[in-house]
Amino acid sequence: MRFDPPLEEGRLLRRYKRFLADIETAAGETLTIHCPNTGSMLNCMAEGGRVWFSRSNDPKRKLPSTWELSETPQGRLACVNTARANALVEEALRAGVIAELAGFAGLRREVRYGVENSRADFRLDYAEGVAFVEVKSVTLGFPGTPVAAFPDARTERGSKHLRELAALARQGVRAVQLYCVNLAGARAVRPAQEIDPHYAAALREALAAGVEVLAYGAELSPQEIRLARRLEVLL
Repeated sequence: MRFDPPLEEGRLLRRYKRFLADIETAAGETLTIHCPNTGSMLNCMAEGGRVWFSRSNDPKRKLPSTWELSETPQGRLACVNTARANALVEEALRAGVIAELAGFAGLRREVRYGVENSRADFRLDYAEGVAFVEVKSVTLGFPGTPVAAFPDARTERGSKHLRELAALARQGVRAVQLYCVNLAGARAVRPAQEIDPHYAAALREALAAGVEVLAYGAELSPQEIRLARRLEVLL
């Protein structure tokens, strides 16, 4: 996924009200930009740290600029725009990068399924049946380790999705939890037990039920992001 034009650089002044951030651009302009991330963004931003943002020409937008990348306190790049994850995964699926999910004949997004009014990020159609895929964007890292973690805040929605996937797997339907690790330098991913033990337990239960758990890491720059390699999942 290429950024066209390339992202602009700035410095973070503050993030507030969850969806707003004030930055100072390289030209010295102060902007309020949209922060498209509902999580805590733990360990992936710092006041005064470098950020990269995109601009939109849509006159209907209240805030024309969107926060896309952040330099973490450890000096790594992280894609904080969680809306990018599904597009990255679709691009990788269609290019055959995710080998475990290759060979599908059809791809649909936002498909209703389950008993808890859920929508699967992807439904893949194969000759032998279908696969439902849930995607989670991962940006949480810690100093001194290449292991990323999910989630960065408690997530009942994430646990619900795991329950739905587990129910499918018990019925013999292929179900996949895919972590899109949008943090440079990550070599593995794990559940953040210390932040949300209920989610970590739900993940273990889903795995026991037959849910496939995959993780792929992104290569990031202000010019492009792409999923490039499979990562180990530590359970």
